[in-house]
Amino acid sequence: MGMDLPQLGTRRPPPIPPVRSSGLWDQTEHLLLWVRAGSACVRMEGHPEFRLAAGEGVWIPATEGNSWTIITEPDTVAFPLLTHPRIAPEAPPEPRRFVVPDGWQEWLIQHFNLMVTPLTGHGYSQDALVDLLRDSGRRPPTLAGGTEPRTVDPPVMPKAGGARAVADELLRNPALDLTLTEWSARALSSPRTLRRDFLADTGLTFEQWRLQCRLSAAVEFLSAGFAVDQVAARVGFASNNGFTRAFRQRFGSTPYDFRRTPSARRAVGDLSQRATVARQADDLVKMVREGRTSPAAPELLPATRTTSHTNDSHVLCWAYRGSGYLDLADRRYEWGRGGAIWIPAGMEHTMGVRENSISLPLGNASTRDLQLTEPLQAQFSPAWDDYLMFCSISARTPVRPDNYDPSHILDLFADQVAAQRALSVPMPTDPQARGAAMEYLRRIGTSGWSGLDVPADIHRAFREQTGMSFVRWCYAARMRIARDLLAGDAKPVAVARRVGYAHLPTFSAAFSRFHGISPREYQERATTKP
Repeated sequence: MGMDLPQLGTRRPPPIPPVRSSGLWDQTEHLLLWVRAGSACVRMEGHPEFRLAAGEGVWIPATEGNSWTIITEPDTVAFPLLTHPRIAPEAPPEPRRFVVPDGWQEWLIQHFNLMVTPLTGHGYSQDALVDLLRDSGRRPPTLAGGTEPRTVDPPVMPKAGGARAVADELLRNPALDLTLTEWSARALSSPRTLRRDFLADTGLTFEQWRLQCRLSAAVEFLSAGFAVDQVAARVGFASNNGFTRAFRQRFGSTPYDFRRTPSARRAVGDLSQRATVARQADDLVKMVREGRTSPAAPELLPATRTTSHTNDSHVLCWAYRGSGYLDLADRRYEWGRGGAIWIPAGMEHTMGVRENSISLPLGNASTRDLQLTEPLQAQFSPAWDDYLMFCSISARTPVRPDNYDPSHILDLFADQVAAQRALSVPMPTDPQARGAAMEYLRRIGTSGWSGLDVPADIHRAFREQTGMSFVRWCYAARMRIARDLLAGDAKPVAVARRVGYAHLPTFSAAFSRFHGISPREYQERATTKP
């Protein structure tokens, strides 16, 4: 807090390119596409074409086997939102255009955020839940075997990549009813691996974990005043009887008795984030179905947070609205409106945003492309809002340009990356020579990169202060950066591109001349050291 962050948004943002995205609709969820800025065209097989301007949206019900195409004009920001049929049982059965009412835009952005990130939140205390169950005149909820009462927070999260991705999706939507084989295909894993990882990381089988996830969500919905049959459908039970039986086995009380307790009625005014989103989704579905243009605006956005977890790659998050925080290694990092932060890969952390705040993920970077040992922060001006939202949508959904690379967001951090690269080579102290060195480091491997021409006095400063000519210094910089990337287990062909070589043999020859060993041999030695 109080530190000056690099101002990355002082220059103009790049233009937002047009998008043409298409495929076969195989989703089990409804799609709501909303245009925040610009214009878009949506085509679905067997349905009329929908042309949407800013502030308009289209509702597309879950169907299988239909082809779809989404086309956006330049400078367009269009948010795709998915809703499971069990969450919206009264949704329109046919595609429908609608106007997004005033007051709903920010909530739709947050709904997208909750759809693509592990953020979750609770608007009630765990103690209140214990009191709630005690007020029913029954024993507090217990697990099988008569153990002491436990909270109804979601179960422990698995850490392995595929299992973690499945758990995140089920936390966001416990009604998803996929088989383990279908989940493994979605997570690019195998059923055997998912079973092993859930059991090893959580102590529960996949089926036990999913049941606990559904029942913890059920308590939130019941406390918010939803009817028992609505709750059963929203959390993925095929029948009320099955839901009632599972609830009683877990908590020692039926959902009907639980819902009638005084504490449950008091909890209605203190909704969890999940229940708040469900209430607002109901209102939005009514607006789409009935053609209303001005339903009541949603209340303040609830505070949200993630569970403690790690990421396989570095993740960049940006605060579009309000403020947020990152708790990592006994330290809290704060950011406000426009603040962006890289969260290092492999480090356990918790991230949250405060009430009425929105934070979006902008993209990922591998440990090969960026070396981080602590968070990296920067600041964007409001002029960048639309471009950064486009980056978030493109990084996390199919609505993106062809060959979109989520790591391109690294280009916005060229100064920070250059400063990191400068640690690998001796730097001149002369201000002009140091400026030329930093500019060279910023441009290595970028599109259109072809080196730098510098005047004679800078060449002289390099010889005097680094012991190398400028040309030799540039060669050394590329080779030492390549060495660091190889030590981080990056593939030689990727390293060649990152340091500006179009062909692997040319890079290998240059690396061997400088280090006396080939890139592959160096990497084998570096990665097998004890």
